[in-house]
Amino acid sequence: MVQHISGSGLRRQLLFWLAALVVFIVFLMMFRTILLPFIAGMALAYFLDPVADRLERLGLSRMWATVVILATFIVVFVLSLMIIIPILASQLNEFIQRIPGYITQLQTYITTSNAAWLPNWLSTQSEGIKENFSKYLSEGVGFLGTLLAQIWNSGKALVDIASLLIVTPVVAFYLLLDWDRMIAKVDGWIPRNHVAVVRQIATELDSTIAGFVRGQGSLCLFLGIYYAVGLSLIGLNFGLLIGFLTGLLSFIPYVGSTVGLVLAAGVAVVQFWPDYVHLIIVVLFFFSGQFIEGNILQPKWVGKSVGLHPVWLMFALFAFGVLFGFVGVLVAVPAAASIGVLVRFALTRYLQSDLYYGQTSIADGETNPGVAEK
Repeated sequence: MVQHISGSGLRRQLLFWLAALVVFIVFLMMFRTILLPFIAGMALAYFLDPVADRLERLGLSRMWATVVILATFIVVFVLSLMIIIPILASQLNEFIQRIPGYITQLQTYITTSNAAWLPNWLSTQSEGIKENFSKYLSEGVGFLGTLLAQIWNSGKALVDIASLLIVTPVVAFYLLLDWDRMIAKVDGWIPRNHVAVVRQIATELDSTIAGFVRGQGSLCLFLGIYYAVGLSLIGLNFGLLIGFLTGLLSFIPYVGSTVGLVLAAGVAVVQFWPDYVHLIIVVLFFFSGQFIEGNILQPKWVGKSVGLHPVWLMFALFAFGVLFGFVGVLVAVPAAASIGVLVRFALTRYLQSDLYYGQTSIADGETNPGVAEK
């Protein structure tokens, strides 16, 4: 006989998880201005915990495993600051300065090109399209430049960077050192009659978040290096900047590859025109990256059991970004994964409850006469 869940029990569980969600949102709203280094440190510790576990299995203590991991990470990060970051900053500054010239050259190419192959309805609107394209693109670039300048000049960016560089490694060190003890401590707080269900939810949450954050994070790092090195070897201007930007934005499905392809193709047209060979090489190189990502790396590193639909993920990134700023972007993926797991859990409970089967609770001693007994 199938054991059904009472409607009152289901309501209590839903109220509990809704209350937990409300507390989480209120906490983010109240402390969003100081949470950045702590969330970054927590994410770093979570990302590196499997490495620490593997080093423990090789014979190192948890302390030495944590020290080795954080020391290696800091060395790599410092080398990046000394070598890669200055190059990227220089390319970004030069790219921003060249954007107006690039737009002008692209407009010139479009104006002087032979548009005989275009449909009549489109060729008659070409002048209006060019004017609108120039107007909106210029306004967008100007707005972005003004916004970045205001943020940087306000000093908040400097404070955030300083806190990230100083506080994040310290938070990551202590969390990574005590990670297993913290998990065991929290497990001891769970009511014993619900411990199996909570552990099941926690396992599914960990599987979903780890599968996406660790897998997609590794994939973004690989794609950033792949595109940056490849575009630089092709000889594309700002290839390093465009490549790393593509890898970074690849965290959002389809956005990174689209933005990278548009930027690379636009720069290639201005730089190599009328040399079609280099333009084709750039486009084919991006397609090769998409093939490697979609057919080799993503199935292996991310998998298909993550349960995060691309539309839901993009909505979560934008929604949390608008509500909580950059901190919201950092917590958007785990929060979206958690909400998805909890919604699936609630739906499963509903399908097992008397609310779904049309039965009253067992305490009432009655069943809905419309439901046939089996």
